[in-house]
Amino acid sequence: MQAYKLIIKNNNNFLKNCKFGFFKQNKKMKTKAIAFFILFYGLVNAQEMLPNVELKTLSNSTISTQKIASEKELFIISLWATWCVPCKNELDAVSELYQDWIDETNVTYYAVSIDDSRTSNRIRPMVNGKDWEFEILLDENSDLKRAFGVSTVPFTVIIKNQKIVYKHMGYTPGYEEELYAELIKHSN
Repeated sequence: MQAYKLIIKNNNNFLKNCKFGFFKQNKKMKTKAIAFFILFYGLVNAQEMLPNVELKTLSNSTISTQKIASEKELFIISLWATWCVPCKNELDAVSELYQDWIDETNVTYYAVSIDDSRTSNRIRPMVNGKDWEFEILLDENSDLKRAFGVSTVPFTVIIKNQKIVYKHMGYTPGYEEELYAELIKHSN
């Protein structure tokens, strides 16, 4: 509530000093402008809640994203697929830095495969061959992908306190440094 009072005060100062005399003369319009400003400010600064979706582990048990969020304050979810070269490049790059990230931020990285039944038999051999240390989960029906509204992978989000605080689609070499910077920003 304190933030809204500050916004209203600042907005009133703006409207008083505004060269548009219209707001000075029309109190109803001034009230609408303030309400619009508060609504717009709230929407811009709103953070999305993590959708609740059931995922499978490599051992065929299930876990929900909400259960993960209730146990982990800060974590990363990265959607990937075995057929996606940029996805594998991202996971390889993150894998090289992952232990440092854990030491510095206590983050957990979940690589969520969106492979369907035609390609899901490639996941376990690939993970074993790559020796990735992060958690591998399966989104066999693309429920999480749909909940995120994602059309392509890789897609990475940072979640803090059950809220999505960062999103990124795609991968280019060096992106892991940007992801790390965002991780540090949200780890405090």
